[in-house]
Amino acid sequence: MNDAVSSQVLMSMLRFLPLLLVLTTAPLVAQSGYSNPALNGRIEGKTYLSPTGTFKVAIPVLPELGGRIVDTESAVTFQDNFNVFVTIAAFPLDATQRWELATRGKKDYLTYFFGNFVMPDFQRTFAGASVEEAKYAPSIMDGSLLAYLLLPGGSMFSHKLTFRAPDSPPPVAKRGNLIVTHDDWIFIISTELTERVLEGDAYQKTPQQENDLLRQRLVELLGKMQFTPPPKADR
Repeated sequence: MNDAVSSQVLMSMLRFLPLLLVLTTAPLVAQSGYSNPALNGRIEGKTYLSPTGTFKVAIPVLPELGGRIVDTESAVTFQDNFNVFVTIAAFPLDATQRWELATRGKKDYLTYFFGNFVMPDFQRTFAGASVEEAKYAPSIMDGSLLAYLLLPGGSMFSHKLTFRAPDSPPPVAKRGNLIVTHDDWIFIISTELTERVLEGDAYQKTPQQENDLLRQRLVELLGKMQFTPPPKADR
């Protein structure tokens, strides 16, 4: 089997990924607090349980700070009024994708998955979207991919920039993504480096400092997740 996936697999992936993109390209409009009746998942105390049955996570936003939660069957986004924007998505790997993973090895497969299924949607949504850096991290979950994206006009906090001139170009957001596999599922954890946009001219971090900070935050988010026995992917 070559790099071209079967039409069945492609349609399966494309059915899920636009839902992820919806959650990562627009500010949340759900009511503040955790009592959103439209949730597909569940909230138990301070924990969100995914409708896929694959994970639960300590909620990374607070109702007191305007924390909101919006989800679909495959992805959830957490956002507050200040500086937190986090998305976690879970997609099952069908037989063809499991074959790709076993044949390619984890390092090549994660790069292939991100490049073929995730990044193209960002590029269609944000003109000029690019990967600033992508690197394999063998020490995280027995192998993961870290991808740092630059998204012109992609900040979820642009509406807070009252100091920006009306005719100035939108700021370039930076988003870190951590892609891992577990139990025949693939997970994408994403967060925006909001201070890059909100601090304006006072912001002085180098790209490497930004990447180090995003990696730290993504690993902390992963540490708040607990993987649960999922339904088996179709064989």
